Amino acid sequence: MSSGSIPRLVIAAPSSGAGKTTVATGLMAAFAEAGLTVSPHKVGPDYIDPGYHSLATGRPGRNLDAYLCGPDRIAPLFLHGAAGADLALVEGVMGLFDGASGMGELSSTAHVAKLLRAPVVLVVDASSQSRSVAALVHGFASWDPEVRLAGVILNKVGSDRHEELLREAMDSSGVPVLGALRRDGRAGTPSRHLGLVPVAERRSEAVESVAGLAARIRAGCDLDALLALARTVPELPDAAWDPAAHLAPAEGAAAAPEKPLIAVAGGAAFTFSYAEHAELLAAAGAEVAPFDPLRDEQLPPGTQGLVIGGGFPEMYAPDLSANAPLRAAVAELAASGAPVSAECAGLLYLSRSLDGKPMCGVLPAEARMTERLTLGYREAVALRDNALAAAGTRVRGHEFHRTALEPGAGADPAWGLTHPERRVEGFVTGGVHASYLHVHWAAEPSLAGRLVASAARSAAARSAAARGGGR
Repeated sequence: MSSGSIPRLVIAAPSSGAGKTTVATGLMAAFAEAGLTVSPHKVGPDYIDPGYHSLATGRPGRNLDAYLCGPDRIAPLFLHGAAGADLALVEGVMGLFDGASGMGELSSTAHVAKLLRAPVVLVVDASSQSRSVAALVHGFASWDPEVRLAGVILNKVGSDRHEELLREAMDSSGVPVLGALRRDGRAGTPSRHLGLVPVAERRSEAVESVAGLAARIRAGCDLDALLALARTVPELPDAAWDPAAHLAPAEGAAAAPEKPLIAVAGGAAFTFSYAEHAELLAAAGAEVAPFDPLRDEQLPPGTQGLVIGGGFPEMYAPDLSANAPLRAAVAELAASGAPVSAECAGLLYLSRSLDGKPMCGVLPAEARMTERLTLGYREAVALRDNALAAAGTRVRGHEFHRTALEPGAGADPAWGLTHPERRVEGFVTGGVHASYLHVHWAAEPSLAGRLVASAARSAAARSAAARGGGR
């Protein structure tokens, strides 16, 4: 089987709340338990669902976002993530045809399905309908002839009689029913203000939840028919994305006697990261070392650069604050001029305080939780040269938080936002680049290259200064 012919399905729904994540994660786990190597993917920028996908399959959950990365990169990124898999399953986002606001189909599940030439299985919440389900499915199947809606899974079915009525109605739709799942309040996963609770915060319970989902899927879905459908896909003509091909070893890193070590924050407080970021750092010549700010009192030995992604630091503010040795180590690294890239949760961690709890004190700002959700895609430009981006670098990103920072930007902001509103945001100070904006580095590999090169130069400068001080 060539890489372009990997069997694949897109799991979509008419709207949010129909059960996409339940069904997609359960299918991933059920097929993995059956001995298949399953590659998990998620449409859109969401970081949380891929954690459950990874738990279900044992492979990194990967995002496919045509807004952040551009339509031309979707198939190559898919092929990169799915290499060596027997089956790839792609969980959609929102409703099937819902895309980036005001931009038509861009970044919708339907858009990604077309880019992947993949059949779509629609998960329908059947809890309050019977014959109407056929009209709903007919509408979705006929809306865009380029989208191949090839099957339906009926979710939240109330009884055997209810299922009978639904199947009778669907017989005339021309779209086969590939599964019917009963209502089961026990099968869900807990959520809070930004979606599901991440796997890292409830791993043992998440393992049980995923196993339960797999059992429900085996009982209610025709796995043989779903796999046969996945195998009907045409060949994708694209080449797999390769971080090494997109990013040669960074200037400064290649000449360094050792690979610069980039520490990457993880653990329960910092769960938001795209898998391609670590791959790009390694391709740029770095050694990547994960650490957990909730547990580790020091940065990994030899750290020459730091990446702190997103997550839920507000849930762990007391514990993060209590780890004073690590906060001091982060502040010391930042003061040395080493590059530090911080997004959203990382931005809060670098502030003076979060909800009154002392943080690292790298940035002259105070952070707090609010009732207001800030959510949406953004376009931005780097206003000055910094450790992450050259002046003029244009990126697409997204914001996703219920916190506020005062002030919201430093004397040298990290980004100038250009769409959908114009404002400055974030902080650039020394080697620190800190912002609310989440960016997918696969769309702009120079970010990883510049960070690694900055780490190599900073390490060389500190080493030279140390040798000079010893004479």
